[in-house]
Amino acid sequence: MKNAIIIHGAPDKEEYYSDKYPSASNFQWLPWLQKQLIMRDIKADTPEMPHAYSPQYDVWKREFERFDITSETILVGHSCGGGFLVRWLSEHKDVKVGKVVLVAPWLDLARVDTTDFFDFVIDTDFATRTNGVTIFHSDNDTSDINESVAVLMQKVSKIELKSFPGYGHFVDASLGRDGFPELLEEVLK
Repeated sequence: MKNAIIIHGAPDKEEYYSDKYPSASNFQWLPWLQKQLIMRDIKADTPEMPHAYSPQYDVWKREFERFDITSETILVGHSCGGGFLVRWLSEHKDVKVGKVVLVAPWLDLARVDTTDFFDFVIDTDFATRTNGVTIFHSDNDTSDINESVAVLMQKVSKIELKSFPGYGHFVDASLGRDGFPELLEEVLK
């Protein structure tokens, strides 16, 4: 059975603990994408990563692996969630998955995060164990995202890059809407 797992990014601590914002897994376009996939009979989960403002790889990995991950599983990661998927796919060379879309993936190349979340070696062939990897990139995202995208494009073979003008970090404010039809179209390819 085809399914999807959509991984959110790392919010600020203040946002994480504020009731003014939805939880990270229910914020921005994630619930919209989840609903669109469900309406197409694709089971879609948006796990809530514990203490997302201070990501710990082993904790995120345990939460992620609670779900079925098969050769038909679609994986979508935004920002830190995209970086998480790169690490997980790099470290699980025995797993084949479906389509993978990394939306503004972040790898913390400047090591702003003091944890070991991004302490890994990128497997340059991880895309060959998928049904295609696409990176969504905006021309006006932050420099650390731009650098992460450049590293992935340089190191990993068989990745498709889709660039969008003026989409910022692919959040509702910079998209100017709640939905994200370009992402849905890519996920369903």
